[in-house]
Amino acid sequence: MNSRERAPIIVIGSVNADMVATAPTLPAAGETVMGTDFFVSAGGKGGNQAVAAARLGANVSMVGNLGTDALGDQAIERLKKENIDCQQVTRDSEQASGVALINVDQTGENQIVVVPGANATLSAELVEKAFSNIAEGSIILLQLEIPLASVARAIELGTEKNCRIILDPAPAQALSPSLLENVFLLTPNETEAEILSGIKVTGENSAKEAASALLQLGVDNLAITLGSSGVLLASKNEHRLIPAIEVEAIDTTAAGDCFNGSLAVALAKGNELSQSIEFACRVASISVTRAGAQDAMPFAHEVKI
Repeated sequence: MNSRERAPIIVIGSVNADMVATAPTLPAAGETVMGTDFFVSAGGKGGNQAVAAARLGANVSMVGNLGTDALGDQAIERLKKENIDCQQVTRDSEQASGVALINVDQTGENQIVVVPGANATLSAELVEKAFSNIAEGSIILLQLEIPLASVARAIELGTEKNCRIILDPAPAQALSPSLLENVFLLTPNETEAEILSGIKVTGENSAKEAASALLQLGVDNLAITLGSSGVLLASKNEHRLIPAIEVEAIDTTAAGDCFNGSLAVALAKGNELSQSIEFACRVASISVTRAGAQDAMPFAHEVKI
């Protein structure tokens, strides 16, 4: 890392309570399986990414929306304990806080059902208000568990403030080229890359084809995560496969969020994109060896920054 002053990281997205059940296998449609453990932890893709970045020492602010319920109170308290600025986290008295229902099997694979609650009322107007306190040149982290209109408005306003915008296009859905053209870095997994590009992604070669199609839509850079095969970094000038680190996974629930949050930290410190992705792979490899979402995020002393 160089000595340049760190850019602030602004995470705009969802905050959930994760209700996690573990079982030997995941149930098929109509099937009931007996579980082994249950716990509740803090989650939501936005909250997860904010914690991932904050634990690595970044200057992180959260823009989100919660209900005025006990789950919302607990979420705010948890984020503040992680040294995350929550001044732009609003509360909705008519909606419950978001929840995610997560099943995890003995190999670490998962099934997730998200009920967005107040995340669905994080409106474009609330995003606009938050941007009055966002500094020029910040790094903006976005996901798709809030309204698409709010994501689009955040990209517009971030572009006006010369921010670098990282979009994690999850949960997977089609996106318009006009939304993508001002994105500095798009970080889809194989399924998301396929939905965005129309090209089935089954490995490095097909990922390169999907990346080329997405670059033509105006995205500056892509990091397509390929699980154990690594991450394909693609830009107009290069296609490079960055290998994954082999570990024995326990829970992959928030691995993508850890990857995005730690990637933002490395960029905020002035690293090149390829170096930032290598760093993010190392951090994410630690997170999958632990249970939970935010609970699994590594701290700065555990990784070489």
